[in-house]
Amino acid sequence: MIEVRRGGRVESRHRISAALLDAQEQLLAWLGDPEFFTFFRSTAKPFQALPLVADGVTEAFELTDRELALCCASHSGEPAHVETVRALLNKIGCSEDDLECGAHWPLHRPSAEALIRECGAPSPIHNNCSGKHAGMLAWARHRGVETKGYRRADHPVQARVCCELGTWTNSTCEALPRGTDGCGVVSFAGPLNVIAGAYAQLVAAARRDPDGPAGVVTAAMTREPYFVGGTGRLSTRLMEVTNGRLLAKNGADGVFAVGDRERGWGLTLKVEDGCDRAVGPAVVEFLAQVDLLEADEVLALDEHHIGAVTNTVGEIVGEVRPDFRIEKVE
Repeated sequence: MIEVRRGGRVESRHRISAALLDAQEQLLAWLGDPEFFTFFRSTAKPFQALPLVADGVTEAFELTDRELALCCASHSGEPAHVETVRALLNKIGCSEDDLECGAHWPLHRPSAEALIRECGAPSPIHNNCSGKHAGMLAWARHRGVETKGYRRADHPVQARVCCELGTWTNSTCEALPRGTDGCGVVSFAGPLNVIAGAYAQLVAAARRDPDGPAGVVTAAMTREPYFVGGTGRLSTRLMEVTNGRLLAKNGADGVFAVGDRERGWGLTLKVEDGCDRAVGPAVVEFLAQVDLLEADEVLALDEHHIGAVTNTVGEIVGEVRPDFRIEKVE
């Protein structure tokens, strides 16, 4: 459980399920139900970006690490994120009008406030998934297929992504459960241990072949962690604090995935009620208990490890903290 305390008493609890697998896809440690069924949500983004490398898109358009990292991102809509997505769209001969992800305010509050002061309104480029959508447009441009409707399940872009996910989950495109993600593209689903196994295979493949698609994608993400998330975001901070030893990617509704690039291990964690405030404490504590974070790294991630509950005048009135012991295979 993750406990939320106020006045020294437990006010609420969030149940956690998680699975940690090695490169042979053997279960090493877990919380709750390691086969808990969930949607990948944005933890799918590194896999959705692999065709960009495998099919020659990154080479054809000379994509930078920053641009490729943004294709894997749930960015905060900060100015550097927005301008980099614009640069990527310009490279491929597309514009913001081609993005089919819909609009929302920047997740980065100062950036949202700046947009309000300018009497502006959010556009699709501020969407945290605009980098992924720009990458999908790049694949369509490179393959010479229609860009309009690229987010639809029957479009060649989504068919290619589906085949990619099938490969990494030891499944087939047809067998993958799916729905529709918040940004309008196909969202795939599966048990936590399957998603964790996919991450273990991803980082293991990257270590075996640094110049292969997995190696290129994971290198871009860990070299440019700010462009995967943004200022203060857990995914970004985990990669910064560990100097890229850990690959990290968040997803909506309380899902989070980590790959240990040295060991070839994969972790996927789910807050079962989907509450994001429990994600940081759960992820940092789990990683600490399986020795994937050193003591100084845990300390550097303290604001995510123990969350503050504040009131409307800015006073700290409680905390969000982990209260669990993981299960391990002996």
